[in-house]
Amino acid sequence: MGFSAADWAAISLSLQLAAVTTLILLMLGTPLAWWLARTRSRLKGPVASIVALPLVLPPTVLGFYLLVAMGPNGPIGGLTQSLGLGSLPFTFWGLVVGSVCYSMPFVVQPLQNSFASIGERPLEMAATLRAGPWDRFLHVVLPLARPGFLSASVLGFAHTLGEFGVVLMIGGNIPGQTRVLSVQIYDHVEALDYGQAHWLAGAMVLFSFLVLLFLYSIPARRGDAGLRFSA
Repeated sequence: MGFSAADWAAISLSLQLAAVTTLILLMLGTPLAWWLARTRSRLKGPVASIVALPLVLPPTVLGFYLLVAMGPNGPIGGLTQSLGLGSLPFTFWGLVVGSVCYSMPFVVQPLQNSFASIGERPLEMAATLRAGPWDRFLHVVLPLARPGFLSASVLGFAHTLGEFGVVLMIGGNIPGQTRVLSVQIYDHVEALDYGQAHWLAGAMVLFSFLVLLFLYSIPARRGDAGLRFSA
């Protein structure tokens, strides 16, 4: 007994979704985390709260509102249809949008913590050497924040891989298109096929344990372990 063809298809789709989502989150989350770590704007609290919202919001609630927003009568759905991109719900890219929103704090907050821990002194020293803002970020901030980027990447990937509520609301259960790993496990349980469910669920437990073991093994710099979250 082992993984079936449907199981492998769900695993492959989940890995693709996690990889694409993590890449997008790193591109969007890096400037956002840098701003949150450096700004003194009054908007910092509201923006940080919006980013952290998926930590406390039920996934089905977030999935429902995203489904409405991406539907034919929603603002996102109207925009995508006017651009000739069609409707996003029940498609792979609809899953990507939902996953980016739901996994956002798992990427932004480790990066924000890492950026905040750098402090002003390294940047001030680089400025005295006539390094511009972009040079300071590339050659000072990024190397010092490497543990944060590593934690953010692994956490974002692992969290996306284990999503259920949001992806089910937005993508449904279409084989080969939106049936991800967590939904496949749910299907096995619904069919009382506990043997297959054990194979997939056990693999997820082992994967999650290895992810956490790896993250806790990253040497903490200035007390920033990368697994600190704030709601």
